[in-house]
Amino acid sequence: MNLVIQILPYAEIVLGVLLILAILLQQTGAGVGGALGGGDSASFQHTRRGFEKFLFIFSIVCAVLFALSALLAIILKANS
Repeated sequence: MNLVIQILPYAEIVLGVLLILAILLQQTGAGVGGALGGGDSASFQHTRRGFEKFLFIFSIVCAVLFALSALLAIILKANS
């Protein structure tokens, strides 16, 4: 159990960096026009394929793992 407590902060840092990179690498369908209200309605009909789908799923997995590791850190801190 002591090993988990020692490794957990480093795992959270790695998961946080991977999550940030996965989110930043994703392309958004809306450009500046979409941000200002001038986007067309066709941007809502977008299907993720290939690497974009991988990044989307990878970011979800990283977010869940990061949240679970933070919860585990809280539980372990309270018990020690």
